[in-house]
Amino acid sequence: MTQQHVPYHLRLAIMHDCDAIRALMALAINELQAAYLTPEQVAASAASMGLDTQLIEDGTYFTVWSGNFGPGDILVGCGGWSRRATLYGGNHSAGRDISLLDPAQDRARIRAMYTHPGHVGKGVGRLVIEAAEAAARAEGFTALEMAATMAGKPFYLKCGYSIESEWFDHGGAVPVPLATMVKTLD
Repeated sequence: MTQQHVPYHLRLAIMHDCDAIRALMALAINELQAAYLTPEQVAASAASMGLDTQLIEDGTYFTVWSGNFGPGDILVGCGGWSRRATLYGGNHSAGRDISLLDPAQDRARIRAMYTHPGHVGKGVGRLVIEAAEAAARAEGFTALEMAATMAGKPFYLKCGYSIESEWFDHGGAVPVPLATMVKTLD
């Protein structure tokens, strides 16, 4: 028996997707970060990562669904970009800054990229990052930056991002390593 290809469908996130997005984020943090962080750091990641609904309201956050546009579809990826100053974090994170960036002098932000562990390496992340880059480019941004997790760094390097700095987030019980990664758009 041959295995059927399951199509992926990208669309902008809507507020109705929030529960599915939060569940995917928790699964991805717990499973994909485990190879890079201590259990305490994985737990602390939840304090600084998560859903920022401002991205959904701004129309800059994407979801990727597996299936044929039916009730059995599952969320396999999400992520997006932002024209706002906040670099990372969810609604609950300290230090959020919703001021708008200036495309003439600021880098747009890549935000909250998560892939279902069962769909890593199948093009889900690439689908989201390419959509986010195209949307940021269409609004006049010529460069992007993000706060990448240790698990995400290898993927972003493959997508043409470079490491600008490495640092620790101190928002949880223990410090969590992150990297500021940047890319100039063509």
